[in-house]
This record gives sequence, C-alpha cells and structure tokens, in this order.
Amino acid sequence: MSAENEILPLFPLELVIYPDEKVPLHIFEPRYRELVDDCLRENRPFGIVLSQDGTLSEVGCAASIVEVQQEYEDGQRDIIVQGQFRFRILGVGNQKAYMTADVISVHDEEEDVDVLVRERVIAQHIKLLELAGRMPAPTQYQDRPQLSYFIAHNAGLTIEQKQEVLELTNEATRLKYLVAHLERFIPMVEEVETLRSKIRSNGHFPDFPTDDAEPGGPDS
Repeated sequence: MSAENEILPLFPLELVIYPDEKVPLHIFEPRYRELVDDCLRENRPFGIVLSQDGTLSEVGCAASIVEVQQEYEDGQRDIIVQGQFRFRILGVGNQKAYMTADVISVHDEEEDVDVLVRERVIAQHIKLLELAGRMPAPTQYQDRPQLSYFIAHNAGLTIEQKQEVLELTNEATRLKYLVAHLERFIPMVEEVETLRSKIRSNGHFPDFPTDDAEPGGPDS
C-alpha cells in the first residue's frame, strides 16, 4: 500500500522499522489496544515513528498488521507488523484516544546504484553475520530493490543511525552509508571476538599476573 497524503493512527516508539521489515509488538496500553482494534477493523496501517525523550522524529514508516499471534483476556495482544511505506509528518492531532498524524509519503529520488558498492555491502554483511555465528546464504540478498533496508535492520546500527538510514532519500546513498558504517563496525566486532578467543583458550590474560604468581618475577 502507498499513500500521498492521509491521516494515519500514530504509534510513537523507541523503534525504527523499515519497509518490508517484520517486527513483533506487544500491545498493552489501552489507547494502543484501541488503535490496533481500529486498524484491524478498517484493514488499514498505522504509523510507527521514533520517539525519544518525548520528541517525535519527522519521518516514520507505516506498518500493517500481518498476524495476531496471541490475544489475552485483559485485551492485550501480541502482533506481527510489516513495514509498508515511509512518511513525513505534517501535523499531529488527537482525534482518538491515541495520536494521529497528517502525513505525506516519502519517495526515493532516482539515482543509479553502483554495482561494486552493492557487492561490497553484501560481502561486509555476510562477514558480520559470520562473526555473529550465523551462516547467511548469498541468495538471500538477490531480488531486493531496497537491499539497504534488509541489511540495515541487522547491521549493528544505533537507533539514531537507523533513523538516519530511514530518512536518506535514495538507495545509492543508503548503501554508501552502510558501507562506511560496516568498515568501522566490523573491526570492532573482530577485536571483541579476538578477546573472547584469548579468554577461552587461556583462561586468563597471560600479560597479567595470576594470584599464584611467583614473587620476585617481572610482574612483582
């Protein structure tokens, strides 16, 4: 689904969701139970927008409810939502118990993606996942026009960096952003893994004395 200009129910969260990304949510506040009830009944999306210290970001992502996993007797729900389209908030209101927003869709600008940049970010992401103990299949990166979103939700980005990626205006720029991030981030992960390997293999740091170190040695 896409939109040009419309009113969306708004769900402020300390969360950034991307188009096509699926995210589990636990709905417990009464106003957001009402929001979910309305969206299910009307078969419409709601807007997820990053909220930090009471401040809303200007750009969010609409999300559709794709599954109700569990309903509780007190009205709480576990749901799965999927990102749809990005939007920019033009104004907010409170037509219901929950917040609503007048929004306009955010579309990408046209810019050719450098094949070498795309291949570079795929190789980096595979390396990152392998460091995390996962075995990604190269085929999972194929046929993804917005590869950047697929990678960004699992690339070690801070919440602020995730929001920056969401707000970037074309795929080429997002991929370049991720390449630069992963060039900095992967060596940090490798350093941590090297430290863990030393601890596992040695049981302690050989550069430091143990409790039973002989007096008079080089460390005393």
